[in-house]
Amino acid sequence: MSSPTDPVSLLPESAVATAARHLQDVLTLAIETTPAQSAIVVFDTACQLAVALTEAYRRCLPAAHFIDFDAVSPAAIQAQFALLAAGDLVVLIQSTNFRLDAYRIRVELFKRALKVIEHPHLARMPGAQSLHYIAALAYDAAYYRGTGRALQARIDNANSAVVDSDGAQLIFDGPLESAKVNIGDYAGMTNVGGQFPIGEVFTEARDLESVNGRVRIFVFGDTNFAVNQPAQPITLVITKGRVSAVIDSTPEFDQVLDNIRADEGEVWLRELGFGMNRAFNRDCTVSDIGTFERMCGIHLSLGAKHGVYAKPGFKRGVVRHHVDVFAITHSVQLGGEEVYRDGRWVV
Repeated sequence: MSSPTDPVSLLPESAVATAARHLQDVLTLAIETTPAQSAIVVFDTACQLAVALTEAYRRCLPAAHFIDFDAVSPAAIQAQFALLAAGDLVVLIQSTNFRLDAYRIRVELFKRALKVIEHPHLARMPGAQSLHYIAALAYDAAYYRGTGRALQARIDNANSAVVDSDGAQLIFDGPLESAKVNIGDYAGMTNVGGQFPIGEVFTEARDLESVNGRVRIFVFGDTNFAVNQPAQPITLVITKGRVSAVIDSTPEFDQVLDNIRADEGEVWLRELGFGMNRAFNRDCTVSDIGTFERMCGIHLSLGAKHGVYAKPGFKRGVVRHHVDVFAITHSVQLGGEEVYRDGRWVV
């Protein structure tokens, strides 16, 4: 681990030990690494969370090859990747987001059939947020796989969905798209790994215009991809799958909507995300929106962009916006059956 004289302050030893314990479960149970497989860990030392995770991985993967991203050339890193075989592991510990060329590293590594664990934008989560992030790395296989697969099955068989956010109801009056899971179970999938922490099942309405009603949101992703928590919840009015009105908005949220309308003409509601990570909730947040997306409860996306579900009229490469917003989640129903209440999934 970096020395105490380094400019980046260190997290407590207890936090590093907790991270190592959680990551060992991730490596063993989710990624299913074995001693026969090689591993490369690419890291930086620009923030305390990156330093702590790097030390945690040193304890979990003592035989791995560790590369300081800022100390070597991109060509040297690529040369190390080229030595790996299909099924080997690459871990990316990033205070920001590493780039070696025009493409995201994870995408290129997946093309080589490598397993990937990515920890991006760690510098956005300093101080106590680092501890929240480490807590979110815990991998409860029985919960994620059991509840996650149960949610997936309910979604795939539901002919409707209702999100109740303290009395405001958002109604999906029709079937949903086949659910996708991010639960640390990669059986049957082309790629193994992704961005961590994990914990999500997601879908969207097959007919986007079947979505109507109101939803109260307590967090949205702002123009800096940061968690923005307004002083009071914002109510979105949804008509035929589009945002038709906003109540109790803020200048920052108005800017988000203005940006979407400028590029896409109107504001569609697309993703219906069932977050499962119990380390995050309305009272326990982190600043990075991509991390907080796993929060236990419902999140939605605004804008026409969603790379997983193809819809007529939404051409990939033309649509530009996918902004996560987070609902005050009182209750969720699928096909008339309640699947969420009292802050937890009940399937």
